[in-house]
Amino acid sequence: MEKLPAQMTVIGISKPGGPEVLVPETRAVPTPGPNEILIKVAVAGVNRPDVAQRSGSYPPPPGASDLPGLEIAGEVVSLGAGASKYKLGDKVMSLVSGGGYAQYCIAHESIAMPIPAGLSMLEAGATPETLMTVWHNVFERGGLKAGETLLIHGGSSGIGTMAIQLAKAFGAKVIVTVGSQDKADACLKLGADHAINYKTQDFVAEVKALTGGNGANLILDMVGGDYIEKNYDAAAVEGRIVQIAFLGGPKATVNFAKLMVKRLHHTGSTLRPRSVADKAAMVSAIEAKVLPLMRDGRIKPLIDSSFPLEKAVDAHKRMETSAHIGKIVLMV
Repeated sequence: MEKLPAQMTVIGISKPGGPEVLVPETRAVPTPGPNEILIKVAVAGVNRPDVAQRSGSYPPPPGASDLPGLEIAGEVVSLGAGASKYKLGDKVMSLVSGGGYAQYCIAHESIAMPIPAGLSMLEAGATPETLMTVWHNVFERGGLKAGETLLIHGGSSGIGTMAIQLAKAFGAKVIVTVGSQDKADACLKLGADHAINYKTQDFVAEVKALTGGNGANLILDMVGGDYIEKNYDAAAVEGRIVQIAFLGGPKATVNFAKLMVKRLHHTGSTLRPRSVADKAAMVSAIEAKVLPLMRDGRIKPLIDSSFPLEKAVDAHKRMETSAHIGKIVLMV
C-alpha cells in the first residue's frame, strides 16, 4: 500500500444554497475508529438527499461528516481497531452517513459490501444507497411477494430503476409512473411491465385498468403531496404504501376513511439516521439475497452520467433538471 497522504481534496458546502455553493476544499484525511475502515474513494454516488443537505433542509445526523455524499466505492486503505471483515486492498462499496464527496471516506465495516464480480467500480459507486433503500422499503417494510403488483413513482430515478430490477427478479409485476417517453422506454427496457406518463395519463385509472380493477398491492412513493390520496385510490385492498421522500411536499388533505375501508398500511422510512446495527442487518440480507444476482449480471444500477469530483456543481445541476435516467456519479 502507498503511504496515506495527510491531506485530501473534498467538496464542501460553503453555505446553504444552489449547486454553486459546492466548493473544493482541503481537509485532513480521516482516521478510522473501532470497527471502521478507511476507503480511498474511486466513485461517489450523487443522491437527492445530497441536494437537500446542500440547500439546508437535511442536516447530517449527530457525529456524521458535514460533507455531502452517502455512498462510495473504492479500496480499503486503513483499518480501525478490531476491524476484521476486510483486509487492505479489498475493493468495497458502502453506504456512509456523509463524507462521500472526498478522496478518502470512513465506513463502518459491517455496512461495507464486497464489490461483486458483475459490477464495475463505476457501477459499484452508484449501488449502495439505492440498493439498501429499495431492499428495506420494498421487501422488508413493504413485504413484496412474487405475483404481487408494485407501483413505483419516479420509475426512471436511481431508486426507481433499481426497484424495477429487484422486483422483477423476485417475481413481481411492475408498473411505473414517469414524465416522458424516453423515461418510459428506459423503464420498460429494464423489465417494467407497464409505464404510465403522469403528465398525460391519470395513473389511478391506468393502474386500475392494468390490474383488472384490483389496484397495486404495494406502492413505492417519493412524491407525497397530492399523490398521497391518489395512492390510497390506486392501492388494492390490504395494499401497502411506503413513503421514501416528499418531492411534492410532506403535507396533504386526505380522506383517511380509505385506510379503513381498504385496510391499507401507510409507512415510510429514511436510511441515514438508522443505527449501524439496523444498516448492518440490511447489508447481510442483501449479501445473501441480492449480491448473487449482481454477480450474475442480472441486476446493476443504470448510470445516467458521471462527473469529475471537482465538477460536483454540474452533477447537482443535472439532478435538479430531473432529466436524468438512472444514477449520477462523481469520479474521484
